[in-house]
Amino acid sequence: MKRELKASLIIFAIGVFMAALDNGIITAALTTLTKAFNVSPTWGAWSITVYTLGLAISVPIIGKLSDRYGRKKLFILEVILFGLGSLLVALSPTFTWFLVSRFFQSMGGGGIFIIASSFVLNTFPKEKQGQALGMLGGMNGIAAILGPNIGAFIIDMTGSWHWLFLINVPVAILLLLFGVKYIQEVQTLTKSRMDWVGVSVLSLAMLSMMYGLTMLDGVNFVDSLTSPAFLGFFGAGVVLLIILYFVEKRVEKTSIDPILPTFLFKDNSFRWTLVFAMFSGAIIASIIFVPGFVEQYLGVSTAESGYWFTPLALASGLGAAFGGRLVDKKGAVFTLLAASAIATIGFLLFPLWVTTKWEMVIASLFVGVGFGSMMGAPVNVLATEKAGENKGVALSTASLARQIGMTLVPTLLAGFIARAFMNMGNVIQSNLKEANIPSTGSDMMMQMPAQMDYNSLQAGFDQIPDPTIKQIMLDSLHQVVGNGYSGLFMTSAMICALCIVLAAIIGLVRKKEKKVGLKAEIPANQ
Repeated sequence: MKRELKASLIIFAIGVFMAALDNGIITAALTTLTKAFNVSPTWGAWSITVYTLGLAISVPIIGKLSDRYGRKKLFILEVILFGLGSLLVALSPTFTWFLVSRFFQSMGGGGIFIIASSFVLNTFPKEKQGQALGMLGGMNGIAAILGPNIGAFIIDMTGSWHWLFLINVPVAILLLLFGVKYIQEVQTLTKSRMDWVGVSVLSLAMLSMMYGLTMLDGVNFVDSLTSPAFLGFFGAGVVLLIILYFVEKRVEKTSIDPILPTFLFKDNSFRWTLVFAMFSGAIIASIIFVPGFVEQYLGVSTAESGYWFTPLALASGLGAAFGGRLVDKKGAVFTLLAASAIATIGFLLFPLWVTTKWEMVIASLFVGVGFGSMMGAPVNVLATEKAGENKGVALSTASLARQIGMTLVPTLLAGFIARAFMNMGNVIQSNLKEANIPSTGSDMMMQMPAQMDYNSLQAGFDQIPDPTIKQIMLDSLHQVVGNGYSGLFMTSAMICALCIVLAAIIGLVRKKEKKVGLKAEIPANQ
């Protein structure tokens, strides 16, 4: 590999890491932020929601702009927006200013992974693309996993949430300087006019759909799916996407360059790849619950839980490298099959086997390797296989599908834990009855804290003077937590198993397409 390509890859990898880090690093500071700006936890959660909305809008547009104006220019622009947005977030005097700045920051960070992947696919030798994409995917995955722990570390070291964003500024400056100097690429640019109508419709559609997804309720998931608020916003997004399809069909007959070429969606393998990308986002969402499992079920303190979570992050990085090499040697479909199978085993181990910290580490290694192998290389290779000069758009579409999975599934999975806690009273009554300790409804209410969450329940039960009842209460809490996480991880394993099916379908579709293509070529070759 040429020295210039290696330097470019390192620059892109650092940019991908920093952009992905900011989507999770803030979770460690939510409580601090709500107190600092004197807002409710619901409003505090918008610091994450607004970043997600910004990503949903920027990702598909950046892919097209990179094909039009050049990946190097767009990377430089994205880095400037990300660095400036980070500075504005850190200096925010009000929460409104904070949210606007956070949105501005997401518009910069959202496209870095797309630009980096597109650069690899257009510049690197084909036999090296999987390895390079695996590196980018590994950086993206590790940052997403370690974000909360890194955020907690920075806050502990500095005592201020501002440093979560100020650290991005010098990194952005260095990326800007090195990017200008070392990133070199010969790229054929799109010359036709920009499809600004398509950009507007697509942005509104993504904003409406993603906002609708944030309205889902984990406890009453099915009911929330039929709620007027969700159906209104999500339905409006779907309608706008349908309108966009017909708008783009008309645009393709003109001299304007469409924001979303419709020919991509006529390809069966591309459509199935988008479905797989959405499910891979669901797997990423499943992983964010592992730290809670470590703390609540295995009893590891918050300060130490990050150390036990590190093996999963490291395994995901190794998995990304392994997946990239496997794509180069065995192909993208084989890699997806292997990665999905490994991740399925890992998630099954959590509810069926894990009772100690070291067992958790072994299960985490399986999940990390499986999840990491999916990131970056195989999905991106499949998505751009027939995209031609529209690789940036194809990558953006796959990334957007992954983002939808990451937004939808956490609410679904969190519902398992919430519903388990709602059954707390019944579990306690059953355990008291088994221990031959009489209990009445009024007695139960006196023993139960007002807040039905893990920390409140544990703190309340620790105050019970009777050691026997206290132990029964704590054992019941452990049982309830185990029930909640068992349902969560079993569902995650089912998602991984569905990924195996999807990968097999993609393989069959591609095999069929190759046969059809071969038959079509035979007459011309005779």
